[in-house]
Amino acid sequence: MLRVLLAGGGTAGHINPALAIAEIIKEHHPDAEFCFAGNPGKLEAKLIPQAGYRFEPIKIEGIQRKISVGNIGRNFKAAHYLIHSGRRARKIITDFKPDLVIGTGGYVSGPIVRMAAKMGIKTAIHEANAFAGVTTKLLSKNVDRIMLTVKETKNLDPAVKNKVTVTGLPVRHAFEKKSKSEARRELGFSDSDIVILSCGGSLGSKTINDTAARLFKWYSETGSNVCHIHSYGTYKDYSGFTEELERSGVKVRGNKRYIISEYVNMPLALTACDLVITRCGASTLTELEAVGRGAILIPSPVVAENHQYHNGMVLERAGAGFVFEEKDLGEDTVKDKVAELIASPEKLAELCRNAASLYIGDTNERIYETLRGLIEPILSSKEK
Repeated sequence: MLRVLLAGGGTAGHINPALAIAEIIKEHHPDAEFCFAGNPGKLEAKLIPQAGYRFEPIKIEGIQRKISVGNIGRNFKAAHYLIHSGRRARKIITDFKPDLVIGTGGYVSGPIVRMAAKMGIKTAIHEANAFAGVTTKLLSKNVDRIMLTVKETKNLDPAVKNKVTVTGLPVRHAFEKKSKSEARRELGFSDSDIVILSCGGSLGSKTINDTAARLFKWYSETGSNVCHIHSYGTYKDYSGFTEELERSGVKVRGNKRYIISEYVNMPLALTACDLVITRCGASTLTELEAVGRGAILIPSPVVAENHQYHNGMVLERAGAGFVFEEKDLGEDTVKDKVAELIASPEKLAELCRNAASLYIGDTNERIYETLRGLIEPILSSKEK
């Protein structure tokens, strides 16, 4: 029986690939046993047990590079966790006795994968972003396999290229279930409508929300027939988004062309739309490619090593989107680009075709083939 330990967390962008990889392995080895390691106070502590998997906590935090009074305290705590992380990682590994250990990013994967490699256990990592994170760089020389989402991934040591396979990033099966027409009918839109989707992630984004508010105002002032789906996020500060629009004179309640909510059915909304305005998380961009949708991309400026900018530029260079950094945004920047695109259906269609051309449709097969070279010798040795 194959035993697999996965480590990754902090954000859904690290957790969902770990869950997807477990499912991929399970398809080929139904009796495999899995364990996930992650921070007890982070999102993984909720999502992993919900998915039905064993969860082992390990506390680890990143060092804050910006000097401030608050960060001094955070760094002291991070150093404390780091000192004890090796011992905790060894205990998790010793108790579960994995045959294979896989890291999917986030600081938490560092001590687990590093300790596994030190103990002679087969290891692999998956890097979701187009700019390799600190953890990936540190682990790359010690692991047996490195899986990348895009071939353009920067910041990796050329010496590890013999371990690298471009696998893509797995997406949820929900994105494969409906056609564009079916999704539109379910949402109350017609095939002839121009539909725009804007979202800033599950928590939301002030920049994306402000951008969407200006677009709704523009539609109101010009009598536009654009249909717009907007997810303003679950963060409490954004709960008054609709009320603020109404107070500003933009009538959105009861308007069948608009769907405005803290959370929307993303597979359905993304399938129904023509254009997306969003951040540049790796999972989001892979989903854009999976359904073939062009995008206006506004990278978050507060992520490690500005990796969202590098993610977004992969799409821009391929002619699948336009990247605007927050520091360069004017009040009309996005509105003007939207106006340009809805006035040119050919350009919009070209963006969508280019996005679809980036999608790696056999990601699941690539991931398993990469891991198979590690798994088969393990199982063969167990049979002897």
